[in-house]
Amino acid sequence: MRLVRIETETDEAGWVAVTSPDTIEPGGHVRGRRLLDDPCVTRKPRLAEAEERFGLPAEMPPPVSPGDVWCIGKNYAEHAQEFGGDVPERPVVFMKPASSVVGAGASIALPRCQENGPEVDYEAELAVVIGVGPDDAWCKDASEAEALDFVLGYTCGNDVSARHWQKALGGSQWVRGKSFDTFCPLGPTIVTARPGYDGDGEVITDPQRLAISCELSGDTRQRDTTANMVFPVAALIAFLSRDTTLPPGTVILTGTPSGVGMAADPPRYLRSADTVGVTIDRVGTLTNPVVNA
Repeated sequence: MRLVRIETETDEAGWVAVTSPDTIEPGGHVRGRRLLDDPCVTRKPRLAEAEERFGLPAEMPPPVSPGDVWCIGKNYAEHAQEFGGDVPERPVVFMKPASSVVGAGASIALPRCQENGPEVDYEAELAVVIGVGPDDAWCKDASEAEALDFVLGYTCGNDVSARHWQKALGGSQWVRGKSFDTFCPLGPTIVTARPGYDGDGEVITDPQRLAISCELSGDTRQRDTTANMVFPVAALIAFLSRDTTLPPGTVILTGTPSGVGMAADPPRYLRSADTVGVTIDRVGTLTNPVVNA
């Protein structure tokens, strides 16, 4: 089931199970059935009987409003090596605040507090959206064998990063350089990890078989497959949920492949008027323009 969020008459975002078209983009339209339940907390949400046509705004709401955004660093070996580092023995973990989350079509704002000139980078990532497990259980202490049972679905993510803040100004932590407003684009859709209704065949059961790429103003900068993750999705969920609850709606950014702007010669950072597109096989394309704050 492919889910998109829409603004409703009450100014609250609701979900639609999309029936057509396959390509979903800001400013377009879709046909689908409204969800009558929150899919994050209900394994099989009820759907409205009638199919409707919905217009999508130029700036779409993110497909989920996470309370927590967990992020994984150096989860592709070539990306770890392009930074001159070793492949980690355990997942490298940091977080982004919910205030950094925006949807497809929303602008990535280059912060005014850049101190050393251009430094803002792109990072294409598979984003995992946590739901509930069997019997609507919340995700905690999940084993690798059962971890994917807690996944609602998958969307495209961009771990936008201010590199000087990440490396030099963050007090030895990465979080500050990755937490500015608009630094966590998500969307435009969620493709679920299990069927939402009888006959629903549009699901992703294996998140380790997806091509991922990033295009910057028409130039392909990253291209890889999730099969090359150091720690696969199930292992990440098991690791993060140890003695820790991952509430429904939690997002996990699973790491980026090689090809980021900082590693280019010369470095290629984001500039005002750029457009960044993150494409994941079977999920779609997340596109965001870049502006000065």
